[in-house]
Amino acid sequence: MKRLIVLLLLLTPFLHAEYKLEPYSKTLQSKHIPIVDIRTVGEWKDSGLIKGAIPIQFFNEHGQYNIPEFLKTLNASVDTSKPFALICHTGSRTKMVAQFLSDELKYNVIDIQGGMEAATKAHAPIIPYKSH
Repeated sequence: MKRLIVLLLLLTPFLHAEYKLEPYSKTLQSKHIPIVDIRTVGEWKDSGLIKGAIPIQFFNEHGQYNIPEFLKTLNASVDTSKPFALICHTGSRTKMVAQFLSDELKYNVIDIQGGMEAATKAHAPIIPYKSH
């Protein structure tokens, strides 16, 4: 029992996850924190992406999602042992997804407050979406 307690105490710093709600800023991008855009393909086509953002759709146009597929793509695209940011259109979808990733998977996630609407107003560099 003592060994288990010691092991848990030693591992606790590594199991820490953090959920942060932050507005988009040039400082955020200058820190080279990956931004994962979880909007739909249609939204990417309509309004583009923040330059350097990684498009990984969470909900499709019908509101459906596939968590294992999303996680597979996310883990292949981002070092989830380090902080990364999520963005959607207004911030409502990222709040749900970021809290899940933080609470359940212990990822350090920054939820970009206000989503693309706020990022655009903050003069984020937007580029057209090009499908693969």
